[in-house]
Amino acid sequence: MQFAVTFRHMEPTDALKSYAKERMERVRKYLPDPISCHVVLSTERHNHRIDVTFQLHNGLAVAGHETTENMYSSIDLCIAKIERQVRKYKGKLEGMKARPHHVQALPWSHSIVSEAFNGVGGEGNGHSVPTSAHDANSPTPDFQVMKTEKFHAQPMSVADAIVQMNLLHEAFLVFRHDNGQVAVVYKREDGGYGLIETGATATA
Repeated sequence: MQFAVTFRHMEPTDALKSYAKERMERVRKYLPDPISCHVVLSTERHNHRIDVTFQLHNGLAVAGHETTENMYSSIDLCIAKIERQVRKYKGKLEGMKARPHHVQALPWSHSIVSEAFNGVGGEGNGHSVPTSAHDANSPTPDFQVMKTEKFHAQPMSVADAIVQMNLLHEAFLVFRHDNGQVAVVYKREDGGYGLIETGATATA
């Protein structure tokens, strides 16, 4: 397994790197052949944050993060959360077929999609977005996208997409059906899941 550590806003130390690597190795017994692990350690004032991403052989990813006042504590708490998640989905992960690791990046803005799902809850069928509070006579508001991220839309089933979303601790996931159509799964406020089928087909 490839292992990489990135230090941000802090001095890199061999002790922290070795400790993080040793803790990450504990998860391998639950994961089906992870091909890489990237750890980012960062500090801001008194906050010590760790972000971890495992890339699996089947194209899925497992992610986690934690923030405490001590980096060693953040590492321990983060890996404990990841262990609980991968134990929960261990059978599912092992049964997933291998998929390409390199897939097309779709021009979706993470910030825009997050805002689109803001407030989507347990009403209706989960496919509607609340209407704007502005009436027709209100001036057109100026929207500013603060951050744009590119992410990959993996080809997978709806069930696999829900597993991937939960392993990444995200509120939604853009993916591609096996027929190439772009879709979105998201978590509903009632504890269930919603599915948006766009009908659009991703092109190379």
